[in-house]
This record gives sequence, C-alpha cells and structure tokens, in this order.
Amino acid sequence: MKTHLAIVVLAILLFIGLVENKVVFVVAALVAAFIPDADNSFSGIGRKAIFRPLQWFVKHRGFLHSFTFLIIVTFAFVWFFPVFAFGFFVGYSLHLFADSFTIEGIQPFYPFKKKVSGKLRVGSIVETSIFVFFILADIFLLAVRFVKL
Repeated sequence: MKTHLAIVVLAILLFIGLVENKVVFVVAALVAAFIPDADNSFSGIGRKAIFRPLQWFVKHRGFLHSFTFLIIVTFAFVWFFPVFAFGFFVGYSLHLFADSFTIEGIQPFYPFKKKVSGKLRVGSIVETSIFVFFILADIFLLAVRFVKL
C-alpha cells in the first residue's frame, strides 16, 4: 500500500497545477488509491468493519480491481459530483496500473476473465526499490516546487 501511496503522491504533484480545487483533488486521489483494497480483509482499509459486508460479495482483485468499476464510478462522479472525478480517477487508476505489474495481477475489464499480470512480488526487494524510487521522485518534485515559490 505504501508503494501505491508514493505513486499517487507523484501524480498529485504533477497534476495539482492543472486543477481548480486543489484540496478536493488531493483528498480524492489519496482516498481513491486505497479503495480497491477494500475487498481484501488483510489490507489496511479492508480490515475496517464497514467493508466486511462488501467482502462477502466480491473477491479480492475482482470487480473493485477493474477499469470497469473505475469507469462506472468516475462517470457517476462526473455527473453528480464533478469536483471529485479527476482526483478519484487519478488515484484509483494508478492503483490498478501498479497492481497490474504484480504476479496476482488484475482483471482489467471484469467480468471478462482476461488477466493482466507481471512478475512483481508484493513485499519483495524489487517492490521496495520501486517504493524508494517514487519517494525520491516525490521529494525531488516537492523540492522543485519550493524552489519555484
């Protein structure tokens, strides 16, 4: 989860200058980065009691880990709460993109069975290296932004 967070923070730093309501964008992107793992009772968000009933109906890396779900929810935000749409899309899509590189992978267009996966093991030294890379990139972009102020 920390890797998802580091990746989304980089995207936030890259896109924040393009959005009108910066606070809503940041909050929506950060919250959306966690939502796909609500289907996993072992994840930080999935351990919350409020998500237990959801886990009875969806399997981990099923519907919630799909671009199908992302598109449906993003369009709902566009129609009803447009201020949340872009931040939600950024945070959620980057979570899915990152998970597509893992061995477990994702079914991007659920309910279609086609799976997209890679060779990355969650918790491995490679994932830790990716995390460190994104943290350093985050720090670099923050430093560049402060120098411009």
